[in-house]
Amino acid sequence: MSIRVRFAPSPTGFMHVGNAIIAIRNWMFARSQDGIFMLRLDDTDDERSEDKYEQGIYDDLKWLGLDWDEFAKQSDRNDRYDLAIDSLKKSGRLYPCYETAEELDMKRKIQLGQAKAPVYDRSALNLTKGDMEKLEASGRKPHWRFKLNDVAVKWCDLGRGDVCFEPGHLSDPVLIREDGRPLYTISSVVDDGELGISHVIRGEDHIANTAVQVELFMALGFDVPVFAHLPLLVGADGKGLSKRLGSLSLQDIRKSGVEPLALVAYLSHMGASIAADGTQSLSDMAAKFDIGAFGRASPRYDPSELNMLNIKVLHNKSFTEIKPQLEAIGLTGVTEEFWAAMHGNVEKLEDAKYWWQVCNGDIEIIVNNDDVEFLKIAAELLPCGDYDENTYGAWIYAVKQKTGRKGKGLFLPLRLALSGKNKGPELKYLLPLMGDKLAKSRLNS
Repeated sequence: MSIRVRFAPSPTGFMHVGNAIIAIRNWMFARSQDGIFMLRLDDTDDERSEDKYEQGIYDDLKWLGLDWDEFAKQSDRNDRYDLAIDSLKKSGRLYPCYETAEELDMKRKIQLGQAKAPVYDRSALNLTKGDMEKLEASGRKPHWRFKLNDVAVKWCDLGRGDVCFEPGHLSDPVLIREDGRPLYTISSVVDDGELGISHVIRGEDHIANTAVQVELFMALGFDVPVFAHLPLLVGADGKGLSKRLGSLSLQDIRKSGVEPLALVAYLSHMGASIAADGTQSLSDMAAKFDIGAFGRASPRYDPSELNMLNIKVLHNKSFTEIKPQLEAIGLTGVTEEFWAAMHGNVEKLEDAKYWWQVCNGDIEIIVNNDDVEFLKIAAELLPCGDYDENTYGAWIYAVKQKTGRKGKGLFLPLRLALSGKNKGPELKYLLPLMGDKLAKSRLNS
């Protein structure tokens, strides 16, 4: 089978982690199978779709490193939906209904009151031509429903195993609004069928849609794709993320300093038996991707776990990889020696700015009154000229011998005076980077 998958976001908002995990899993699956990854914009919601959201989708996918092989927009394919709709009408599978939202709501309440499933009763099928003419003359406009077959719908799901929907458990779905616009249910099937999508990988909240769409695929003469419905993300507390996804936009995550590789690694491994380690490239992760490795439990999105993985990703980057990023945040003239000294103390790339100032500029240092004379002595003992990694060892030995200090009383005041922090890169690496004049001036201040 030729593998073709799609990521089909709607440009009605900025991408969030819930969108990203679906995009990543589709991309990984395509790349692992030498297949095609399609980006398809489901942009038929004219009222909510905006250019800024469309551009945001492109930007976020590029930031994540998810390139696409093919592209499509639903707004360019309205003629294809019209043809499919005509076909369904001619075959008798699509029928007009005239109930208002209030009337349908009343029917559901009555059914629930009678302990019945709130399934549409198909009363519209009993309307005569005259009935329809009277309703339309009164101002009613029909919405159109797809008549489901009274048979069980079954498929083997890569995420859930064998799935079966018994007849009578689903309402005939509305495929066309009163204003004539097709709904997602049919437009998605037409796209997947005509564009040759072999696998549909999405969240398990689409399970009921799939039961309907399987019948639609067959009614329109398309091959039914293989489905994989995977559990939805929940928060670290185990509660759903649906109401919090707006605060988990990729734009905000990017601004917070998370590396794209860390986010991809984290999301692509969530719910799988093997955890991300932060050392693999995108291609390495794709080569080992297994759609069958995900469990049935909902994966928990924990920002603290993502942060730890982000640290690993940064620490494993070579200078060649990180140099353009350092220059992009303003560290002009950054050297490999600087990154070698700092990388183990950087949690977010922005942290490097502080250590750049430590080595090259002004910082707010910390000096206790009891340490002023001690630091002056240390400054006097600090040699002039060029430093290397051996300078610190010889200097600290001389300071210890002169002052009699040792342990924390020896090391901490020097670190605070030179770096402004009580922890960080080893001073034997910092001293050569800051030089004798800068080091002496801080000790004497």
